[in-house]
Amino acid sequence: MNGKILILDFGSQYTQLIARRVRELGVFSEIRPYRYELKKILAEEPAGIILSGGPASTTAPGAPRVDKRLFAAGIPILGICYGMQLLARMLGGRVVRSAQREYGMSRLRLQAASTLLEGVSDGSTVWMSHGDSVAALAPGFAITARSDDGAIAAAEDRARRLFAVQFHPEVVHSREGKKVLANFLFAVCGARRTWSMKNFVAEETAQLRERCRGKRVVLGVSGGVDSTTLAVLAQKALGNGVTSIFVNNGLLRLDEETEVLHSLRRRLGLKVSYVDASRRFLAALKGVTAPERKRKIIGRTFIDVFYRGLKDFDFLVQGTLYPDVIESNPVQGPSQTIKTHHNRVREVQRLERQGRIIEPFRFLFKDEVRQVARLLGVPADILQRHPFPGPGLAVRVLGAVTAAKLAVLKQADAIFISELKRSGWYDKVWQAFAVLLPVRSVGVMGDERAYGQVVALRAVTSSDGMTADRADLPPQVLDAAANRIIRQVRQVNRVVYDVTSKPPATIEWE
Repeated sequence: MNGKILILDFGSQYTQLIARRVRELGVFSEIRPYRYELKKILAEEPAGIILSGGPASTTAPGAPRVDKRLFAAGIPILGICYGMQLLARMLGGRVVRSAQREYGMSRLRLQAASTLLEGVSDGSTVWMSHGDSVAALAPGFAITARSDDGAIAAAEDRARRLFAVQFHPEVVHSREGKKVLANFLFAVCGARRTWSMKNFVAEETAQLRERCRGKRVVLGVSGGVDSTTLAVLAQKALGNGVTSIFVNNGLLRLDEETEVLHSLRRRLGLKVSYVDASRRFLAALKGVTAPERKRKIIGRTFIDVFYRGLKDFDFLVQGTLYPDVIESNPVQGPSQTIKTHHNRVREVQRLERQGRIIEPFRFLFKDEVRQVARLLGVPADILQRHPFPGPGLAVRVLGAVTAAKLAVLKQADAIFISELKRSGWYDKVWQAFAVLLPVRSVGVMGDERAYGQVVALRAVTSSDGMTADRADLPPQVLDAAANRIIRQVRQVNRVVYDVTSKPPATIEWE
């Protein structure tokens, strides 16, 4: 039997987290849409299946469901939230609309011995997010835990190896959630810990060498962790047979193009071709204010600059990550995030049909890429760089993008980051940046009344970027950043700090 775990996605915002938690436990996992055919599931011979949560109600007409024969296939199944309700409803139980929605923290009240909850503490904190509840279990199931509100929180049918939880073990707020998943993987499914980044690096290096030796290989690099790691891996496998192309879109941070080229060429020894298309991008964005339109324009311009400029190559190596692959076949719901991906445009599809596209990271999440980077010896300062959006500063200049606004934002952002580094806070936060707001604020500068621009500072803590809390920066750090910005960036007379978590906000402003 194949050792991997299949996750059937019903549109939960946490589906990718389930896959990542399973991999963190050393077991390979893949996500499939809930409508994935039964014969394909059986052909893959998974060690187990996890049914994700989702925004739908199992009581609604046309609610998403799986082939009922799956439950009799002998494959261990864990239903999470919507997945629990689906198990109950399809196998003869009853699901009702809750009088009061359970959302946020709750505690498990253990009711009986449980394979799934073995070693989990009575009263353990868990994260709930549901409007429906299981009122009656299907025949063969036994209640193993309830929530503080008395709702059924966990149940299992050991004979058929069917398990269900109403809470989300995959989120960090469920304190012993990883223990629950580990029990399912090892005690129930009998999975083995065979997934590691060390094995991945060895296998991908060998495959690249075998497929591309003596060929001309190109790839795009931005200086970020993903593309830099990809370039280092490709060079490790192919030496100087790889050319990295760095496109400057003019939307980078202060002096970033110089720093990136230095890091790639001098520190990592990569062969890099530099293309300065900054004027072209700014011209294309002139007068555009809608965030999604900005993204699409930047995507189209990048495609035109990068792909149409490629000549005399055999293979294009792309840094496609697993979330990109998942988004190419999304499930309707909160998990559906359609972006303008450079890696699935018409030019790439043509090369793909010709067998000229290679995507070594197509099964990796971003945190796994960081593990690969460490194994490849990527310097710590590059490895620890904060995430940076593909559209760059275009989505941090709210409203129309101009060279003048970019200059203001670059200075403010550089000051904020320098204060975080000076104070030792840069490596303590997941991401930090400045945003230029499309408003003017009254102020007094030089004993004169003046209207200046407003900059918002944003710093968040997170383990994965899917949820985030504001970083509790010390007042002296914020004061130092704000004072320097107002003193040194003459156009700005007010600095504010964004204290909103994700959700309800996103990390970026656009």
